[in-house]
Amino acid sequence: MITDRDMEYLRRCVELATEALDAGDEPFGSVLVDDEGHVLYEDRNRINTVDATYHPEIAVAKWAAQNMTVDARATAVVYTSGEHCAMCAAAHAWAGLGRIVYISSSKQLSEWMKEMGAESTSPVSSLPIQAVAPNVPVTGPISGLDEEVRALQRRSFQKG
Repeated sequence: MITDRDMEYLRRCVELATEALDAGDEPFGSVLVDDEGHVLYEDRNRINTVDATYHPEIAVAKWAAQNMTVDARATAVVYTSGEHCAMCAAAHAWAGLGRIVYISSSKQLSEWMKEMGAESTSPVSSLPIQAVAPNVPVTGPISGLDEEVRALQRRSFQKG
């Protein structure tokens, strides 16, 4: 079940994704929240402005591994605009983070790309999070907000 508080964090992910797109990166954003609801860390995609591996989910996992206890990581929640790719899902699991709540799924992104006539440039297979990290609890996609992410992806494809 998605709460009003969850929606606040998810809306922040959309803001971060918009910021990423406006800066010339792909539209993805993530927020790390502790078990008391405090935002601990947030970031956006920086694959064009930093390097190809700078996904916000990786940045969140690295920050958590360096700054949180094992127990705190296990109860933290990562909110994100798009479902983790295989690289990010693995980093999330290795860092020992808890639940993931994503707005749009990898399957949706793939369908949107086909609808827009965009070719995937990903060098890795698109897998659901639980195919990579089967013990991580996952919630998503989030109806309504996924259409906002779709609009950002459309803008991104039109730029490319």
